Amino acid sequence: MQLVEFLAPHFHFVSDPTAWVALLTLVVLEIVLGIDNLIFISILTNKLPEAQRARARRLGISAALIMRLILLATISIIVQLTAPVFTAFGHGFSWRDLILIAGGLFLVWKATKEIHHTVDPQDHQDTMIGTLQMSLAGAIFQILLLDLVFSIDSIITAVGMTDEIAIMYIAVIVAVSVMMLAATPLANFIARNPSIVMLALGFLLMIGMTLIADGMGYHVPKGYIYAAMGFSALVEGLNMLARRRKRQGSGEGH
Repeated sequence: MQLVEFLAPHFHFVSDPTAWVALLTLVVLEIVLGIDNLIFISILTNKLPEAQRARARRLGISAALIMRLILLATISIIVQLTAPVFTAFGHGFSWRDLILIAGGLFLVWKATKEIHHTVDPQDHQDTMIGTLQMSLAGAIFQILLLDLVFSIDSIITAVGMTDEIAIMYIAVIVAVSVMMLAATPLANFIARNPSIVMLALGFLLMIGMTLIADGMGYHVPKGYIYAAMGFSALVEGLNMLARRRKRQGSGEGH
């Protein structure tokens, strides 16, 4: 009874239709924003030994959930991250801007490095001689770095959508749960289709540049980014279908 009395003030929105619309919109938005994070996690964990991949994905996404819930608990501090701390080149840089720029630079560096390894696998093999594969701890650490960037952006987006803290919590939990369910199928799909790896790395490069631009004060609407990603994915899907049909035709010809 005491628990119900405690929770009641936080869930008064259940009788408000506009609050449910806000919740649904925020859930969809959080899921879409999570795609960036999911692509990075899929590519990174596919470099681990096969026995560790699923565990790394679970740990990474669970850490993302915990981080976002902690950030929501300190939401008053997160909102203050948008206040400028210094001005340069005519732009007032906030802590959020600096975090986005750092995260964008990390993504650009990581994506460029992986593209180089994909384009020139022999060079990658030579550099790996005498060294171990990426460790589980190393993968989790890199996932956590990007989780922090994406989580702050996610929470600030949530704050801009609604004032109800309960709606934010529900949206984050649902979105991260969807990420958890989609992580393994997406990672397996990327691993089975080498051309998808290059496309995904291109997405990461584009997302990294977008984060840097956003941090520098040049906001690129997310809709443009996801439209470009969707169009590229559609074209690659048609290419995959064409290659499959061609293989089937060759097989029937023999």
